[in-house]
Amino acid sequence: MAVAIVTGASRGLGRALAAELAARGWRVVVSGRDIAALTAPADGPGAVALTGDVRHAPHRAALVAAAQRLGGLDLLVNNAAVLGAEPLVPLAEQSPDGFRHALEVNLVAPLALVQEALPLLRASPRGAVLNLSSAAAVAPYATWGAYGATKAGLDLLSGVLAVEEPELRVWWADPGTMATRMMASAEPDADLGALPTPHEVAPLLLRLVEERPPSGRYTARDLARGAVVR
Repeated sequence: MAVAIVTGASRGLGRALAAELAARGWRVVVSGRDIAALTAPADGPGAVALTGDVRHAPHRAALVAAAQRLGGLDLLVNNAAVLGAEPLVPLAEQSPDGFRHALEVNLVAPLALVQEALPLLRASPRGAVLNLSSAAAVAPYATWGAYGATKAGLDLLSGVLAVEEPELRVWWADPGTMATRMMASAEPDADLGALPTPHEVAPLLLRLVEERPPSGRYTARDLARGAVVR
């Protein structure tokens, strides 16, 4: 049975991805800071919920150890992220401390977790890393500069990882704008009513896991149109 680690699984897209994987028979190790919200998507056999902060090395080690006890690791989903400021602000008003926090959660922690998980991923015949990106990583949107910079860095790290680990699949995927608490915190005046939910987007992103296209950057919009390059 395949095993995955999903970070930021207390709510939003991480929760939806964990639930979708579990429904497909995966054993899932989920990470989040809110234990009350974290337990629900982890219900079921072969599921492990670990409360903690991905910035902390002991928590990252515990996630990988839990996966190993379940049989190994086939998929690492780096989904945990913070905005750096809530609501978002122009760069002229961005707190350096908030930016450092976003860098630690969105960029440093995913790299450190990949490093921790690499021995298990290399041992899997279907080892893969799915890093959650953003449109803000590739386009300059006002007030999204600090968050976008962290995601642009994650995109580049993902590409380098794909070159350095050619036996793995490494995907960095933009899920698009969704109706989430993070989006509401980013832009409180935005109308989220017409946006897709994380539970609608999660199956699109998991096409990558099912179809295993080459390592690269993908968007949920392209995946919905069937634009997966084999």
